[in-house]
Amino acid sequence: MSGGPTILHADLDAFYASVEQLLDPALRGRPIAVGGSAGGGVVLAASYEAKAFGVRGGMPGRQARQLCPRLTFVRGHFGEYQRLADDVMDILHSVTPAVERISIDEAFLDVSGSTHLFGSPAGIGARLRHQVRREVGLPISIGAARTKHLAKVASQVAKPDGLVVVDPEREREFLAPLPVGLMWGVGPVAERRLAERGIRTIGDLAGTPSAALERLLGHAAGAKLAALALNEDPRRIATSRRARSVGAQSALGRRRPTPELVHQTLGHLADRVGGRLRAHARAGRTVTVRVRFAGMAAVTRSLTLPAPVSATLTLTEVAEQLAWQALADHDGADISLLAISVSNLAAQQHVQLELTVPPGDPRSPGSPAGSARWALDHSMDAVRARFGRAAVTYLSTARAPGAPDAFRELAERDL
Repeated sequence: MSGGPTILHADLDAFYASVEQLLDPALRGRPIAVGGSAGGGVVLAASYEAKAFGVRGGMPGRQARQLCPRLTFVRGHFGEYQRLADDVMDILHSVTPAVERISIDEAFLDVSGSTHLFGSPAGIGARLRHQVRREVGLPISIGAARTKHLAKVASQVAKPDGLVVVDPEREREFLAPLPVGLMWGVGPVAERRLAERGIRTIGDLAGTPSAALERLLGHAAGAKLAALALNEDPRRIATSRRARSVGAQSALGRRRPTPELVHQTLGHLADRVGGRLRAHARAGRTVTVRVRFAGMAAVTRSLTLPAPVSATLTLTEVAEQLAWQALADHDGADISLLAISVSNLAAQQHVQLELTVPPGDPRSPGSPAGSARWALDHSMDAVRARFGRAAVTYLSTARAPGAPDAFRELAERDL
């Protein structure tokens, strides 16, 4: 890829907490946590003032209060998050149609076709930051570079409320001293493994043979990081795409994985994932469960079914089976997160009934039991569409722990 720093990554700063401070001026400059409470629950997001004390999203509220005694907990205005984030995206679209939204509060832009109208990439970035602050009232950080990966790294360096433009002639010089944790795809576990080998900066990573990284992190992850450390990133801006998987997760703080907790949490996640699949007439054959333990180590297990499924009860059963396989290898360990994703997606407008003796395999959508599940779910979907999600649900998922549904829905716009 050649040319100037025409790829921008725009990322709203501490978005959920910033919205709360915008809506209530009395909260500005104060450490706040969205979600959770001093007595328990899970922190969904934290302001920069709270982050200075070590408060982070996914942390139990009790621990957050211990780190920051003056922390203020707020419940969250989920409808306002979506409205304000959409207003920001409209501003980004005002300078270029080439906008790739990757979450509720961040997006990539290709401004190569806009410089003749709005000036240099640096000027466009400054213009967008000023416009978002003036029209929406929120701080936003922007990174501009020649590649998507480098633009995203630059926006993290720019935080909070800044602009960083990477000169194409100094890309390696810019990346070299930065911590590996800023790289796309490097989580706490990978960062710790790299640090154990003396790899702490992106420069260290760039100087490590790809084969060594592949042995340490796995073939795919190691090869990808080796390329990104050298700023080899050919990806273009994708303005429209169909998701290849649908997922949901629930942060649990630190919990003992009892049968009740696992069933309730996975059932609720399966309900969310299944509902989103059915809303788009989709189903998937591969179900994957991720279990994160309190020490931040994560384990995944997957199962590919003979036919694509979207039924909530079927997804719950498969997910529970996979979760207990993962938990069996970590007997007695507390867990901090459970997640489900469904991939190998296909269209599913209806199900084809099978000529089997009842009840058949309930996991098969065409069996009598499977088709009954499919029909029940669609009836529930219709009721929810008219009267709201809380109007009807499965009893076992009615009180699932973790983030509120409204918060989860903001992060689950992947179809």
